[in-house]
Amino acid sequence: MTAEADVTELGLQEVEAFLFLEARLADESDYDGWESLWTDDAIYWVPAGQAGADPQNQVSVIFDNRSRLATRLNQLRTGKRYAQSPASNLRRLISNVEVLGRTEDGDTEVGANFLLLESRPRGLQLWGGRSTYRMRRVDGALRLAYKKVVLVNLDDPLPTLGFLI
Repeated sequence: MTAEADVTELGLQEVEAFLFLEARLADESDYDGWESLWTDDAIYWVPAGQAGADPQNQVSVIFDNRSRLATRLNQLRTGKRYAQSPASNLRRLISNVEVLGRTEDGDTEVGANFLLLESRPRGLQLWGGRSTYRMRRVDGALRLAYKKVVLVNLDDPLPTLGFLI
């Protein structure tokens, strides 16, 4: 993958604006808006134990295809998901955004660090890590085809993760 070719396709400013939008929609529980950012063949993955684990053969915190992602969002929309009752107050910071290159499928791969502050009745929880995104244009709009979230503490027992990370 070469970053030079992708910068002309997707500029860093456009990529950052898209990532900031994705973060805001997730933080504000705008599930319809957040869901609209994904392609039909999307994968949303949060590995457990090791970043390079094979999600087909090892346990993941989340490993959703587009259908499972829609089911997860429908559960959150009901307002009756026990792990999110009451819903967390969330704010995330996105930094160190890099256009990494192109995948074999032609998607643009992007990496970014994040820090997420979750406020719950049990107190504040910090979540940090690095996300890898694969983006593509669909009908002229930028969309997510893949998101992998590698938590800094992925090898530790995790408290309930009932929101969009």
